[in-house]
Parts: sequence; structure tokens; C-alpha cells
Amino acid sequence: MNKLALRNHFKALLNRSDITDSLADTFIDNGIARIQRTLRVPSMEKQASYPISASTSKLTLPGDFLEILDIYFDNHLLNRLSMREMQDHIKAKQVGSPQHFARQQGELLLSPVPSSGTVFLNYYSSFTEMVADADESTLAKIAPDLIIYAALGYAADYYLDERGQLFEGKYQTFMSEIQEQANDAELSGAIQAIRPTAFFDLE
Repeated sequence: MNKLALRNHFKALLNRSDITDSLADTFIDNGIARIQRTLRVPSMEKQASYPISASTSKLTLPGDFLEILDIYFDNHLLNRLSMREMQDHIKAKQVGSPQHFARQQGELLLSPVPSSGTVFLNYYSSFTEMVADADESTLAKIAPDLIIYAALGYAADYYLDERGQLFEGKYQTFMSEIQEQANDAELSGAIQAIRPTAFFDLE
């Protein structure tokens, strides 16, 4: 479901004459931001690679980064350290194949410091932003109902709408269904593709 269809369906369910497109988009964007804070499904997984050609002690996280899955170098996983532990490693000034990492704001610190090879970062990413009306993110494809009811929750707060509890209940139900489907696929070894939770015919 593209941005225009999401907005139209949201406005139809809210059923208010004083809702503008701009305000509807704000509620939808807020809803997506809320979803991304908790939802973790395979369609959010990405990999970033960092080819290293000179001594490199830190890596910049991708702009769409949400959460680390794992980091590896030369076919071995790096162990995460607290910043206190990492500071001890930094002081030791070790050089070689990295074994440890720590996150510092928008960067990953490595120890020992590599001078060649490639570091791979597997991470959960944010969904692509929908800007134009024709844009459709992966989240909008697999869970348009989740987006809409997240947006309706914000609208209910704004308008002091008595349906707020109903909207929140539906949001929580859809969120649980999608997350549980992803968790079950992970445990069972099934192909990790999330099916759409609903289809809407707006014609």
C-alpha cells in the first residue's frame, strides 16, 4: 500500500472532516517511528561491509541503523565490550585481526586495530521513508494495518478521541502477530518472509 492509499484509508477510519493531509502524514510518520522502536523482523535486516586498506580503529554506522545483529571479520564474530573494557584495549594499542568492538554514538570502535581485510556488520535497519504519494516501503507492503492503527492512536490523542483504547488494542494485536510470525520462522528454520497481514481494496 503506497503512501496515498495509507493516508486515504487512515482518514476513512478516523472519519473526521477536519483532518488535513499534512496532519494525517504526521500521524503516519509518528506511527512508523513507534513501530521501528520495537519491531524486529527479517525484512529489516541489512548488511554493511567495510573494506579496510589502512589502520582503522573505528567504523561509521549506516544512516538507517537501528540495532546490531552481529559483526564479523575473517569469518569470526567480534565480541562486544563495555566502553570501560574497550578503553583498556585502546590504551594497549594492539594491531591485528579485530576481536572486540564497542559502540560509541554513531561509530563502532575496534580492537585490535586492523590494517587490511573486511569487516561485515549485520544490523536491523529503519524502513525506507515514504516521501511521494506513490512511494511504498517494505513495512507498508507487509503491515499497512499496523501503520494505520499506530497512526490512529496518535490521532486519538490529538483529538481526545474516545476510540483511542480500541485503536491501541488493534495496534498491539497486529504488532504481536507480525513479531510472532518472524520469531516462529526464525526458530523453525522456515523461509523468513513476512506475509502481508491485510489487503485493502479502496476502489
